Amino acid sequence: MSTKKEKAKFVVEALETLYPETPIPLDHKDPYTLLIAVLLSAQCTDARVNTVTPHLFALADNPFDMAQQPVERIQEIIRPCGLSPKKAAAISTLSKILIDTYQGEVPKNYEALEALPGVGHKTASVVMSQAFGFAAFPVDTHIHRLLTRWGLTSGKNVEQTERDAKSLFAENTWNKLHLQIIFYGREYSPARSPKRDKDFITLAIGTAKARKELC
Repeated sequence: MSTKKEKAKFVVEALETLYPETPIPLDHKDPYTLLIAVLLSAQCTDARVNTVTPHLFALADNPFDMAQQPVERIQEIIRPCGLSPKKAAAISTLSKILIDTYQGEVPKNYEALEALPGVGHKTASVVMSQAFGFAAFPVDTHIHRLLTRWGLTSGKNVEQTERDAKSLFAENTWNKLHLQIIFYGREYSPARSPKRDKDFITLAIGTAKARKELC
């Protein structure tokens, strides 16, 4: 498998075998709760977010109720997710913007989403793909690391990784594939001490440097 297209085909086939089903890792019930959960997941594990959101959404699970909560109360609940002052302020402010500008609905376009406080391109991409079904390829640290490790991108930055991924993989695979890569990274190819007897994709198609790092 010398070309990137051949490697990409191998990745898709391997991950489809491993993960035919791709449940969304963040617990939510609608676009708003997904938006909040993804915002909270910045520099925090999905598992940790899923322990916090039941308490937050018991307090308020829609922008109208959330906008009525003191920022300090929100911050107290979400503290385990880290960066709580910034995230709490963003949750409060974006909830008010959704009410004032979008009648309490989460907008279905990148420009509007990325204009919300605390919402970057990756968060917007997750919401567009997982809440609304638009083709998107959100790039998180797992995906950036693995596509670099597999020689499918230069690894210069997440923006380049996203462009490379979209050029290599068919659009109809993006929404499922980005989750499959995340699952693979967590289970088979961790950032530290990836194992030769487990990380079979890196062993098969990884860069020389990545294969050397397998222990």
